[in-house]
Amino acid sequence: MPNPRVVSLDKIKVACQNCTLSALCLPLGLKEADVEKLDQIVKRSRPIQRGEALFHIGDPFQNIYAVKTGSFKTFVQSADGGEQVLGFHLPGELIGLDAILDNQHGCSAKALETSSICKIPFLQLETLATQLPSLQHQVFRLMSGEISKDTNMLMLLGNRSADERLATFLLSLSRRLAQRGFSATEFNLSMSRHDIASYLGLAVETVSRLFTRMQQEGLLQVDRKFVRLLDMDRLDELCEKNPHCHGRQLLP
Repeated sequence: MPNPRVVSLDKIKVACQNCTLSALCLPLGLKEADVEKLDQIVKRSRPIQRGEALFHIGDPFQNIYAVKTGSFKTFVQSADGGEQVLGFHLPGELIGLDAILDNQHGCSAKALETSSICKIPFLQLETLATQLPSLQHQVFRLMSGEISKDTNMLMLLGNRSADERLATFLLSLSRRLAQRGFSATEFNLSMSRHDIASYLGLAVETVSRLFTRMQQEGLLQVDRKFVRLLDMDRLDELCEKNPHCHGRQLLP
């Protein structure tokens, strides 16, 4: 019988004023009246279809985006004309913070499935943040989180073997879904094997082979995009092989 808490990412629903993910997004730490002020500048979008771009590299920076439903990937073009995936973004997470420095987007963002976002005009957010110290603190906290995530990703690519990279990726996704109240051990992947391989700096064949081997070793079960993690402790041990990895705490 299917587990009712197994998540398909397109089923996660996020509002703003009554957001169930408020502890992960901009409303964190704001009083109810301040959340109402934030809500006044937020613009909701129509559904964004799978494969549709949210923005392209080089586009002028005007908004940051909070994922409301579904999921996105950010990427740049690689030297061979393909996509180099930089990250995957789930409901409650922000996209576009990296564009503040140069006032233009340094990567592209594309929906991995039918999704929706909350569009937040940055100039209005900046003005509001000067009036609401708690909002300003949250913006700084989220920016710091992006820096930390980038640092952890560099450590992941620079110091770990292929199986350690995949184990860390799966544990990261598990943790992020658990934060949203969904199963930490059973979920559907919205990203392709090719996207995962690009993100982890591996060949697609290597990722497919690792999934097969981990399944044979009893670490997980895979049925197309559905993944069930069977042995979290052993996956954690793979992550901990690296001296810079502290269990499930250091996860991109």
